[in-house]
Amino acid sequence: MSKANVPYKIYLDESEIPSSWYNVRADMKTKPAPLIHPGTLKPLKFEEMRPIFCDELIRQELDDDTPYIRIPNEIQNFYKMYRPSPLVHAVYLEELLGTPAHIFYKFEGNNTSGSHKLNSAIAQAYYAKTQGLKGVTTETGAGQWGTALAMACSFFKLECKVYMVKVSYEQKPFRREVMRTYGASVTPSPSMDTNIGRKINAEHPGTTGSLGCAISEAVEVATSTEGYRYVLGSVLNQVLLHQSVIGLETKAACEKYGIKPDIIIGCAGGGSNLGGLISPFMGEKLRGEADYQIIAVEPASCPSFTRGKFAYDFCDTGKVCPMAKMYTLGHDFIPSANHAGGLRYHGMSSILSQLYHDGLMEARAVEQTSVFEAAEMFARVEGILPAPESSHAIRVAIDEALKCKETGEEKTIIMGLTGTGYFDMVAYEQYNNGTMTDYIPTDEDLAKGFATIPNVNL
Repeated sequence: MSKANVPYKIYLDESEIPSSWYNVRADMKTKPAPLIHPGTLKPLKFEEMRPIFCDELIRQELDDDTPYIRIPNEIQNFYKMYRPSPLVHAVYLEELLGTPAHIFYKFEGNNTSGSHKLNSAIAQAYYAKTQGLKGVTTETGAGQWGTALAMACSFFKLECKVYMVKVSYEQKPFRREVMRTYGASVTPSPSMDTNIGRKINAEHPGTTGSLGCAISEAVEVATSTEGYRYVLGSVLNQVLLHQSVIGLETKAACEKYGIKPDIIIGCAGGGSNLGGLISPFMGEKLRGEADYQIIAVEPASCPSFTRGKFAYDFCDTGKVCPMAKMYTLGHDFIPSANHAGGLRYHGMSSILSQLYHDGLMEARAVEQTSVFEAAEMFARVEGILPAPESSHAIRVAIDEALKCKETGEEKTIIMGLTGTGYFDMVAYEQYNNGTMTDYIPTDEDLAKGFATIPNVNL
């Protein structure tokens, strides 16, 4: 591939926005294990999931066989507000690194919510509206998902209650205010407003919270409020399905200009961004049509893939949600208060967990200070201040490009730039002031979380 033949930014035409989502499960030889009922330990049925989730989203969650699911016209029209998103050739980063590698990033921050989360938020709000619901509840870590859902609910005139992880609620007040501007109520989690929140506060005094805590509170409120359902911004099969628009557009852009990626990199917290980016490429890999090196990047402070266990575990700290088979640190694991709030989840998508377990992708854990070093390097030459979550992918993309510099290999690297970091300036301030620290849990720390994983052998 000649760099000269590729424009700096590759934009697809509006007509090239995907009209269907791609369901990678249809091509997986080993399907992800089903969600199970914590009482019976049997796979959850449609009727059992109805009190928590919207009907159509349950159907998508349970569908392991349909490769393409049509995107409703109303959602396609909304996507046109900000899609297609650009695939950008990072020529200035390449020059800075002096690498023969070709680096591209799929930029998902060019919408009001500031991240890729809007791709699924608008779909979930649409299905809630068409079901005739009054509102939805959710959790959010750094706030990107909560912001996206607040925007989507505003569009469809739905009420929206957000439980925001307490450390992010305090670190990122402006993202909180964007949610409120769109009409959402935002509560720091764990709160004293729910039974589960009070219990968690009693058991973990002074806790900064976690996504597992916030999920528990949101589910409790959804199941006890008439006309409400719970929606989730990551982890679930349905979310990775909606996010496949990222990968489908990326693949179309690559085919348009003859780009063949060797390495595909994404940050991984629950799995929505990574799963969406890699899905059509992974489909080719599963069908034996092509091969790619796929790398999931997670924080060293919350290393679900690299140090977790592949087991059935609760999806939430309060144990009110179904159980999923995934790489997990234990539902009671409370990660350190690092600044990549969207990656502070104890588990990982069942789809990605199965793919990783089957050796179809790899994972790396990186420390916070090295992530922000990469973020600033990227910002100074590429003109975008990246979100801390996205910067995990940037870190490993830079590492891989430097390997190419040493070996002289001309590899093509594609990474997901999930969003912008303009509401994350407290983190950048700490990095610039030299007060940012790295925390890596000890084996003893992890053992406490592992001890809470139920003994389920299915």
